[in-house]
Amino acid sequence: MTSTPTLTFNDGHTIPQLGYGVWQVEDGVAEKVVRQAFEAGFRHIDTAKIYGNEAGVGRAVASSGLSAEDIFITTKLWNADQGYDTTLAAFEESLDRLGLQSLDLYLIHWMQPQQDKYVDTWKALIELQKRGRVRSIGVSNFTAEGLQRLIDESGVVPAIHQIELHPYFSQRELRDFGASKGILTQAWSPLGQGGELLEDATVTAIAAKHRATPAQVVIAWHLALGNVVIPKSVTESRIRENFAALEITLDDGDVQAINGLDRTARGEGRMGPDPAVSDFA
Repeated sequence: MTSTPTLTFNDGHTIPQLGYGVWQVEDGVAEKVVRQAFEAGFRHIDTAKIYGNEAGVGRAVASSGLSAEDIFITTKLWNADQGYDTTLAAFEESLDRLGLQSLDLYLIHWMQPQQDKYVDTWKALIELQKRGRVRSIGVSNFTAEGLQRLIDESGVVPAIHQIELHPYFSQRELRDFGASKGILTQAWSPLGQGGELLEDATVTAIAAKHRATPAQVVIAWHLALGNVVIPKSVTESRIRENFAALEITLDDGDVQAINGLDRTARGEGRMGPDPAVSDFA
């Protein structure tokens, strides 16, 4: 079985570069598909409190027969739980649902600038890491300014930043900023949404060249850029196909051609909320 490459955090721990995401997967379904992901070769699972499927992920982990050292689990703090004390409590609740004694990676799910609680929340994550409750800590859906504020006010640099990232919205400036601080970038919605990207002529041509699926080509692009990537599917054959993207190596021309699909300069590309202004519980 192909092994997943790992990337090293600024805290010295590592993360499998290819993972399996369970956004919009019902709890009962999550148990089945996470088990299928393990069977396909995935060892990195990404969930969140707001997904409502931490318990299902936990059941899949418990029944997998895999050791804790072989599995990497990420979950995320929801917006309504931001704040120092509420973060500490919410973390323990997530761990209980997952059935774990400790966690590999815990993220602040959204910056929520209107709430302005993210610095205190970050300090709670730092405390959890000091206590040995979580190995690595990071954030999701922040701006460069928000990242810098965390660093300035806590002295601790996030290990990773999870953001919307796909060929139509490649987030080059934010990725470069993170890299300059030693922050890894992780992509959510790595295949875009609605199927448009997977039908793009550039992507399908490269897929034909490599005798691969369009999804495999886009995943291979993320891997070539150095992103951590968490594609999601509830179809077993596609779960296996996504993992097999590890076997595809794009050449520089392929990567540059896909880079050229970015729509940021046109003011387009983003499909989800903008972290600079998002405010929802």
